[in-house]
Amino acid sequence: MDEDIICAIATAPGRASIGVLRISGPSLAALARTLIGFPPKPRQAHYCDFRDAGGAALDQGIALFFPAPNSFTGEDVLELQGHGGRIVLESLRGRALSLGARQARPGEFSERAFLNGKIDLLRAEAIADLIDADSRQAARSAVRTLTGEFSRLIHGLGAHLTGLRVMIESAIDFSDSDIEVLEPEQLRRGLEDAIGRLERIRERSRQGALLNEGVNIVLAGQPNAGKSSLMNALSGESAAIVTPIPGTTRDVLSRRIEIDGLPMQLTDTAGLRRTGDPIEREGVNRAREAMAGADLILLVVDASRLANPGKAISAAEINAALGSLAGEATADEAAEDLFGRTTIVLNKIDLLGWEPKQTDVRCNGTSLPLVQLSALRGAGLDLLAEHLKDSIAYEGGEDAFAARGRHLEAIGEAGKQCGMALANLRGGHPLELIAEDLRLAQAALGRITGEVTTDDLLGEIFSRFCIGK
Repeated sequence: MDEDIICAIATAPGRASIGVLRISGPSLAALARTLIGFPPKPRQAHYCDFRDAGGAALDQGIALFFPAPNSFTGEDVLELQGHGGRIVLESLRGRALSLGARQARPGEFSERAFLNGKIDLLRAEAIADLIDADSRQAARSAVRTLTGEFSRLIHGLGAHLTGLRVMIESAIDFSDSDIEVLEPEQLRRGLEDAIGRLERIRERSRQGALLNEGVNIVLAGQPNAGKSSLMNALSGESAAIVTPIPGTTRDVLSRRIEIDGLPMQLTDTAGLRRTGDPIEREGVNRAREAMAGADLILLVVDASRLANPGKAISAAEINAALGSLAGEATADEAAEDLFGRTTIVLNKIDLLGWEPKQTDVRCNGTSLPLVQLSALRGAGLDLLAEHLKDSIAYEGGEDAFAARGRHLEAIGEAGKQCGMALANLRGGHPLELIAEDLRLAQAALGRITGEVTTDDLLGEIFSRFCIGK
């Protein structure tokens, strides 16, 4: 932990009625007195001039001084709340730099709060998640984590595992005595309780990770199947150009939408076909790259082009559509991976007088979900929205925690180790193995809150924060 004084403009760039300069570091009282002309009283708002080197006013506003350790960072903190013009704020920042402060790195204020024990790593990350929230549900899940609910569950589970380890270690220490210090049934119940609690935390965290990271959905299919029309219908705007000319879409086009609070990234792609046009061919290549990284693929098929439009889509037509999706990877494992993430969307049913429907179709022994709709008329979009939520087991996020991939990985590791401990107990294996399983489970939980971490991980996490946080 360095002893530098750091400063940063903590409000977004641009014109505004209020702008905030934040300063944090050891022994800020002298710097504060120089900036505002008098010693500020702790935790009181002072309306005053902010002064330059000659004593002239750079701006007028509110000065707030929070002495250590009762501040966000755990250090002395001075906030100057003045007018939000760029020149005014840059002048104040320049004055602080001239008095010995340096520009803060992204996330450095939150990093110092973590290192000084004011917040744990979960709550630090929740600050960034709250700022980046794309929906009300995502914001609520971030606030839930920020207020410490997630941390309390993790710490409580860690304390539970500690109690089980004490029980086991005591039995190991007194193994040669006649004293019975370990009740196997009590240990079994304790392990099962830990596994159940981890599963509930994992599900709430998984819902939060969906809210935090969103879902990447790619629209694919042959030219003029209605991909761009579906993109416009789902996004509620004319984001993609729609014409009857095949090959109109030649590049990937993305829009962010929200379904019941769940952010989704929609990507429209070029029609999948062989073409001699080098520009369109590059568009097809980009479409395949987008599909490779998609969470879900909507394979759009034109219902009016079916061989027998009076009936449902046939297995041969499904095969043809999947073949265009997989391209040269038809017999490859990559093709199976694509199909496992694919929903067939039978579009333009209004031309056939069909009703919207969601069902499954079987092809070569494989069951694939199918939604039939009309993107132009908006019929069946509600069925598609429900199917998308069901595909990723999204439950609305009402009880979710703001979570990230690393949290889910650590919770999964803790659950695995507790499961191994239970298996070792049931198998009559040495207590030392069970104790080691629980130690590893606790270490995994410690990585979530930052009790067990590395400098590289901290650098990666806090580098993604805003400057001024």
